[in-house]
Amino acid sequence: MAAALEKKRSILMLPWLAHGHISSFLELAKNLARKNFHILFCSTPINLKPIRENYELMNSIQFIDLHLPPSEELPLHFHTTKDLPPHLMPTLKIALDEAKPEFFSILRTFKPDLVIFDFLQPWVQVAAKEQGIEAVVFMTVGAMTSSFLVYYSISDDSGKEFPFQEIYFPESERQEMLLSMHDAANGKTSGERCLESFKKSSNFVLMRTSREIEGKYIDYLSTLVNKEMVPVGPLVQEPVFNDQDTVMIMNWLSEKEPSSVAYVSFGSEYFLSKEEMGEIALGLELSKVSFFWDVRFHGGDTGWTSIHEVLPDGFLRRIGERGMIFEGCAPQVKILSHESIGGFVSHCGWSSTLESMMFGVPIVAMPMQLDQPLNAKLIVEVGVGREVPKESGKFKKEVVARVIKEVLFAKEGERVRIRAKELGKKMREKRGEEIDVVAKKLAQLVKD
Repeated sequence: MAAALEKKRSILMLPWLAHGHISSFLELAKNLARKNFHILFCSTPINLKPIRENYELMNSIQFIDLHLPPSEELPLHFHTTKDLPPHLMPTLKIALDEAKPEFFSILRTFKPDLVIFDFLQPWVQVAAKEQGIEAVVFMTVGAMTSSFLVYYSISDDSGKEFPFQEIYFPESERQEMLLSMHDAANGKTSGERCLESFKKSSNFVLMRTSREIEGKYIDYLSTLVNKEMVPVGPLVQEPVFNDQDTVMIMNWLSEKEPSSVAYVSFGSEYFLSKEEMGEIALGLELSKVSFFWDVRFHGGDTGWTSIHEVLPDGFLRRIGERGMIFEGCAPQVKILSHESIGGFVSHCGWSSTLESMMFGVPIVAMPMQLDQPLNAKLIVEVGVGREVPKESGKFKKEVVARVIKEVLFAKEGERVRIRAKELGKKMREKRGEEIDVVAKKLAQLVKD
């Protein structure tokens, strides 16, 4: 009876305005809601609109609009990173910073017991503290990437090497990562925001990762910031989609042999150039592998009005029924969990990486930007994939074809396929254990 009458503690969540961050926070929200927490999920209206339309609301999750200051440079449809022109990214960070008074008002209105915030807005902890509320940062990127960000934010020596660099990181890729860290908004770089968020988090930090794949990086990061890192697990959503496109895709996949199809996707926020798309297409053709390619097409001011204009001449005719090109938002989790999928040709976004690992699908790593080169190195280290090497900074069709064949069916990739299945089994068996620990730690923090 006492347990039934126990008051639900409320948690206010504020993710960064990118799909990968929002979806990670939402999965954490759903898991915590099942642990008797009431969740207040906060984001801009443009980000919450599709969630409200497609998400079957639970009584324990409430969605709250956060309105950014009005701006001609940043209209309402740009209050998200989806389709945001790259040069406006710092502007969006500044706009979210300037929404602090609005966030104050939300705190005063809803009076949550706890706040969980993203690393790009460390000011959230300041706002919460002024209201006497504890705040915990949740990292939606991996421990390896977080270690890299923090290490170079702490170090004053720009020539100092990341401790794991000699194993994983060519100088060109290290410099590219450092440049992305130094992209400043309001005088603060991403690395500085990350370090500040770690320092301001209550007595621990939540991380979307698992000890099964990043144990040594979790421990190293704890040492760097002198704070406990608490893994929440991969937070992979359940594959439940029943729309018309999903039915069509599943029917097509069901006609293929088990583990015979390469799923190809480069995420929701990266547009392939015409040259990149051409090399990947020809690489898929040369590989002779069946494939499902979820294409993110960008016409814009390029002059292209159709995906057919950017694919190599005669490509669709030559591949015939062996491949499917899909424009739109394919149900990635459901595809990866299908028995016909034998490999994932991926940009190595963190969500995609974790989803592939969870379902035991080996990865053909083709990183493009941000944390993706680091994630690709981790994939190779863990033994669940191979990276496609670049030649003069570019992907080449022959190399793409060779690595795809190797990972999906060649003898050289047998160890990768076995390791992917073993790791996926372990991660699925452990599913839920990390959330139990997180829920207990959050409940204790509120209680204290």
